[in-house]
Amino acid sequence: MIRTSVCDLLDIECPVALGGMGSVNAPEMVAAVSEAGGLGALGCSLLGPEEIGRAAGKIRSLTDKPFALNFLIFIPNEEGFAAALEARPAAMAFAWPRPEQELKPFFDRAHEAGCKVTFMTGEVAEARRGAEAGADVIIAQGVEAGGHVSWMAAMALVPMVVDAVAPVPVLAAGGVADGRGLAAALALGADGVLIGTRFLASEESPLHPNFKQAILDSDGHDTVLTEIPDVASGRVWPGAMARARRNRFVERWAGREWALRQHQAKAWADIQAARAVGDTEEAYLLIGQDAGLIDDLPPAGEIVRRITAEAEEILSRKLPGLVT
Repeated sequence: MIRTSVCDLLDIECPVALGGMGSVNAPEMVAAVSEAGGLGALGCSLLGPEEIGRAAGKIRSLTDKPFALNFLIFIPNEEGFAAALEARPAAMAFAWPRPEQELKPFFDRAHEAGCKVTFMTGEVAEARRGAEAGADVIIAQGVEAGGHVSWMAAMALVPMVVDAVAPVPVLAAGGVADGRGLAAALALGADGVLIGTRFLASEESPLHPNFKQAILDSDGHDTVLTEIPDVASGRVWPGAMARARRNRFVERWAGREWALRQHQAKAWADIQAARAVGDTEEAYLLIGQDAGLIDDLPPAGEIVRRITAEAEEILSRKLPGLVT
């Protein structure tokens, strides 16, 4: 069994956490990850207080294990945040503040509610800022990840963040889809991993089956860093690019973002319609480069157990044999 300081801190059995993917909400997926011994997380930034209350209640009806509620600090949602604190999750997960936003007020309120605090960033200075504001866990996210990312790869970023925030524990995010990724993260000094794309390709994922198949078909080379999803949605993220699957929609607007801004409302309506019918060419899909490592659709709990078992095999059998 792999047990790190993060396991003790968050009262989980294995150091595997689900990313709080706000546009892919599924209490069933959150609960499945937690029930398998990891830390499930529900993205709440775009949910109202009633939705958050219902979702937290649904998760608790499926598992009594710890889970997190995730907020993007730059998106105003005071009522939702208050409802999340009232739900008393084991942890509150934060990410993506604007440079002028103070972190401590958010972290203090979470601690006062009895929650642990995680903070995700792709920059060393921002990791240090999160630790100084009182985060219990820092998540170092590499540019390989799907969704919104900064600019440094996890291989370099993770040990830099580990050194910068010690003794605060660190989770590595970006490019992890199997036990090799967990073992590598531990070797880099992290205390575990946070995973998104791998869980999108699971039974409990709410993605349309066509989008799940697109992940299985990916070779990992078919993603691109782009602003096009954010231009289309009308929401500008602070200092972020989006890693998305390259498809007809992205290629149509590449280099023509100015024109997309002129037609943003219609483009967004078209995206929503395409998502509803599973059109993988006309709706963007935010996935990481690790999609190239994914070739099946198991239950989310099985993913947690598989990753942990693979990492245990590597750490206990393969790596020790290399040392004479």
